[in-house]
Amino acid sequence: MTINEESLKMHYGWKGKIEVVPRCKIEDKHDLSVAYTPGVAQPCLEIQKDYSKSFELTRRGNLIAVITDGTAVLGLGDIGPEAGMPVMEGKCALFKTFADVDAFPICVRSKDVDEIVRTVYLISGSFGGINLEDISAPRCFEIERRLKEICDIPVFHDDQHGTAVVVAAALINALKVVKKDMSARVTICGAGSAGCSIAKHLLNIGFSDVTLVDRGGIVCEGEDWLNPETEKMAKVTNLRHMRGSLADAMRGADIFIGVSAPGIVTPEMIASMAPRAIAFPMANPVPEIMPDLALKAGAEVVGTGRSDFMNQINNVLAFPGIFRGALDCRATRITEEMKAAASFALASLVSDGELCAEYIIPPATDKRVAAAVAEATVKAARKCGAARI
Repeated sequence: MTINEESLKMHYGWKGKIEVVPRCKIEDKHDLSVAYTPGVAQPCLEIQKDYSKSFELTRRGNLIAVITDGTAVLGLGDIGPEAGMPVMEGKCALFKTFADVDAFPICVRSKDVDEIVRTVYLISGSFGGINLEDISAPRCFEIERRLKEICDIPVFHDDQHGTAVVVAAALINALKVVKKDMSARVTICGAGSAGCSIAKHLLNIGFSDVTLVDRGGIVCEGEDWLNPETEKMAKVTNLRHMRGSLADAMRGADIFIGVSAPGIVTPEMIASMAPRAIAFPMANPVPEIMPDLALKAGAEVVGTGRSDFMNQINNVLAFPGIFRGALDCRATRITEEMKAAASFALASLVSDGELCAEYIIPPATDKRVAAAVAEATVKAARKCGAARI
């Protein structure tokens, strides 16, 4: 069987990848009285007196809502909220497996920004954090921005920030391999949620020369096809004010990052890059260019989003640990400082002795990752004032 055929068979057997399991025993009348009525009234009253007790007297302190509207599921596009449920369940299983974080999938039947924001806000009191997932751009930017303004728990769009954190960690190490620094010239193909967030994050941690490319061409001030988000990005990227195609943006670049579409990068485009180039074609399941072709064309370090190639750049290296840390210090938000700390902590797990072109980032199954990222996230949260404990 192919992986897809095996997965479908297993999903029929699993009938869901997560389940609810009680943490208390209920075997007799006494157990029932303690876990439920009448005893349960006391914790209710404690929470009524002190809202913060909801994080201690319920599972809220370890519970994340994984929320989608089904409009940008994997590379499948707008397939609807119910069709996105297997992905959301998978995300919840990863939270539990890698960071012992409980998570619950919530698929919202709306594409209306106001409705989604209102829905998520109204249920936010049941959770310690909100993970937005697979929501199409540019609506995802507005949904996250507005939820951050009104929620008192972390709101994190993983397609944006989780991707950015892991890409940055991989780049930090890749630059060591090719003996370059953060002045390296970066071209990002795809100016949606992931591409814009990667650009912002790289600029935040010290990169200085980043250019975005989208369907209309190079993102540049004055272009009439820009949306509100790419208009903002045009003000802080593309220092040369280049106009033109992806091929134009890649010519002479040190780094290519792809979060766009399959097969759109040719070997000639890789060959036109600067010597000792880094290429991260991360479109899934088919990258912008296959790794063997990129290497043959002259790239020195290559990473993709796939587990069957070297250097898998996978969000699971970021979001479990970031949320573990945010929950542990009861953070009100996830800040730029916390994301930067997560990137450097992740990069540090590859020792100088291990570091090479074929190994710039730990594998997704590395058990050290979540703990290291969580620890760095907590320290940064306390330093920047985002932590409550």
